[in-house]
Amino acid sequence: MRITLLSILLLFCCSLFAQLIPNLGGQRAGISAMTFLKMDVSPRSTGMGSANNCLSGDAYSAFTNVATMAEVKDFSIGLSNTFWAAGINHAALGVVKPTKIGNFGVSMAYLSSGAMPVRTEFQPDGTGEYFYASSYSIGVNYAKQLTDAFSYGATVKVVREQLAQMNTTTPAIDLGFLYRTDYKDLSFAVNIQNFGFNSKLSGNWTIDSAFYSKPANIDNYPPPTVFQLGISMIPFKTESQSLTVAVQLNHPNDNAENIRLGAEYAYKSLLFARLGYKINVKDAPYPTLGMGLRMRMGKHPLRFDYAFEPTKYLGVMHKMALSLSLNKEVRN
Repeated sequence: MRITLLSILLLFCCSLFAQLIPNLGGQRAGISAMTFLKMDVSPRSTGMGSANNCLSGDAYSAFTNVATMAEVKDFSIGLSNTFWAAGINHAALGVVKPTKIGNFGVSMAYLSSGAMPVRTEFQPDGTGEYFYASSYSIGVNYAKQLTDAFSYGATVKVVREQLAQMNTTTPAIDLGFLYRTDYKDLSFAVNIQNFGFNSKLSGNWTIDSAFYSKPANIDNYPPPTVFQLGISMIPFKTESQSLTVAVQLNHPNDNAENIRLGAEYAYKSLLFARLGYKINVKDAPYPTLGMGLRMRMGKHPLRFDYAFEPTKYLGVMHKMALSLSLNKEVRN
């Protein structure tokens, strides 16, 4: 009887796993535009495998789950930078301003390839001209805490991509919801990111005026919309130490479902160590690591975060950030 029940349980788990992470989900890869929107800008989040929906609010909340921005108590500003492969640079800025009617914010992200030489079949070493690929988004954020347990938030943003003489601009929105309980800070979150209209690059692709200029013929593509479910809790907590664990399910429109696992150890809320892992992400078969240090600039809290993200095809990504909170806190 036990063997029969165990067999049924295993079959059920396999069936559930197949529904959550279908083998054919990867066939959707490459069907969206503006994929830089999927890049995590927060070193804290990256160090925890991007299991970020339930993380406590900070200056980068607009990029993780905008609902957590409602938890920010002081005016906060954060700057982050990711050093990618091939000289690609990804920078982000987040600003949060608490008010009596809710928290308002501004979020900006910018990705640049740097200068790339124009090459043709007649001039494989370069024509002497250069072109650039860049993308950016600018968003306005709002979040409000309705009760001690429930909060929500929304972002309206404009997203632009440019490749040489071709470009496209489109609006998009993010929606986030967060519920925290009293039991070990058990939290649940639902998040929808990058929901918007289809867009396509337009313009002329001028390789060299001495040769030719032909109009681009590119199809419409949607933004990389992703639906996320997250859960987190603090199973261990003392006056000087705590451990936060998080699990998150991502359902993107342009790839297979995947699961993110993360953990953060905090010592006296001054020193942080992070570990994360991504399940069913082909380019990320390795764990992610991160650390954080909370300091002060005068009486204002200043935090430095760093993340180490190894990938299979693009090497190691290094991510660093500084965030500052302006308040009237008195140092003990």
